[in-house]
Amino acid sequence: MGVFLFLYFDIWIWTWYNHSKKIVIKQKIKFNFKGDEMENQLKEKYGLLTAISMVVGIVIGSGVFFKAEAVLKATGGNMPLGIAAWVIVGLIMIICSYSFATLATKYERVNGVVDYAEMTVGSKYGYYVGWFMAIIYNPTITSVLAWVSARYTCVLLGWDITGGACMTIACFYLVASYAMNALSPIIAGKFQVGTTVIKLIPLMLMAVVGTIVGLSNGMTVRNFTNVPVTDTGNGGGLFASVVAVAFAYEGWILTTSINAELKDSKKNLPKALILGSLIVVFVYIFYYIGLAGAVTTETLMESGQEGAKLAFQNIFGTVGGSLIFVFVIISCLGTLNGLMLACTRGMYALAARGRGFMPKTFRQVDSITNMPTNSSTFGLLLCAFWLLYFYGANLTDPWFGVFCFDTSELPIVTLYAAYIPIFFMVIKKEKDFSIFKRFIMPFLSILGCVFMVVAACLAHGKAVIYYLIVFAVIMLIGVRFSNAKNESGDENL
Repeated sequence: MGVFLFLYFDIWIWTWYNHSKKIVIKQKIKFNFKGDEMENQLKEKYGLLTAISMVVGIVIGSGVFFKAEAVLKATGGNMPLGIAAWVIVGLIMIICSYSFATLATKYERVNGVVDYAEMTVGSKYGYYVGWFMAIIYNPTITSVLAWVSARYTCVLLGWDITGGACMTIACFYLVASYAMNALSPIIAGKFQVGTTVIKLIPLMLMAVVGTIVGLSNGMTVRNFTNVPVTDTGNGGGLFASVVAVAFAYEGWILTTSINAELKDSKKNLPKALILGSLIVVFVYIFYYIGLAGAVTTETLMESGQEGAKLAFQNIFGTVGGSLIFVFVIISCLGTLNGLMLACTRGMYALAARGRGFMPKTFRQVDSITNMPTNSSTFGLLLCAFWLLYFYGANLTDPWFGVFCFDTSELPIVTLYAAYIPIFFMVIKKEKDFSIFKRFIMPFLSILGCVFMVVAACLAHGKAVIYYLIVFAVIMLIGVRFSNAKNESGDENL
């Protein structure tokens, strides 16, 4: 608990310091809620390479290492079934990203997915999607990534992954990522590109070398033909493994949060979504195959957090494996950076429309950094809150009774459910799209989203009900701030 109190204190000290140095300069933004452009808006500062790096960098990072063992446990060590889970979720991601890429060629405003929800379903629905992403989705997965980054740091050092040291490191990673994004978004973008290149190194090495070694010594064939556990329940463990894999693939939609800051976004954002998604699916599947040649499935299932490190050490030796494992940590930090980039813009996306809590405060943009500083600070506070919840619900004796749920999975599936009305309205309204873009791909996207929702219900059981209660309470709070307001603060219905 002291670690989290320290984090909150550190955040407020950091914010006070920024204001005392006049780094945060209030800048009034004029906004016409009937659709006119904002003055003094976020500037276009990112290129196509940064956007692709965001897709690859946000998605690839921790999940492929963090969830590989979870997939094997869910499938009882059934490698082919595990690969099927990676393929299914990867295909759903590609289909959905294509549908959103189509919308990106037509709509460009402040925050991609909120824009698409607003333009297709309506402004109120767009607000609720934005509220969910700002309060639940963005900070929950960002906080989990901070812990995962700290987790692998502790694995490398031989420390406990749930103790005070690990949680302190997680808090440090959160604050450091916030500082980089809030004070120097250009450096944060370059860091995203750099870590994307770095994170592909261990994955591709394992994919190539692990496969070659495994085929030569028979380990790959043995792991693909031997199933340690035959009774896994829940459809042979496929549904549970699909939900676990969802975390590893998640984050691609957050790339749309910088569409207002992306140069020629109507061309570059669709390219980034499609190319980035294809790269991710290719890398994930071949890494998983390479992993089958590095260590037995039984060892991976039993080793827990040590599994990835052990696999690299078996292939590249103790020293070489540990060195490559450092790249794994950098990979996680790159993902954390990309998630924090989206997290800092959560409240701004609502405030720019005159909605949400204190819109006049959260739509202020710093004239020096061109960042919504108040929105950034609030996003960090939410991350700290959800990190505290994640610890109390998943890493120690349960603090919240029945209201303990996995924030690395259920919020993700909720977002897939939120996509469904958007895709329905694309079919209904977008008459200028071709048959393929208007009917076929949105319909396939809906099927994929429904599958994810069903899989989550079967995998998590009653925990889904308690999560939905928490979800409903937070969304009801959001109703209070759902009406748009003009500059004077009067409701603009």
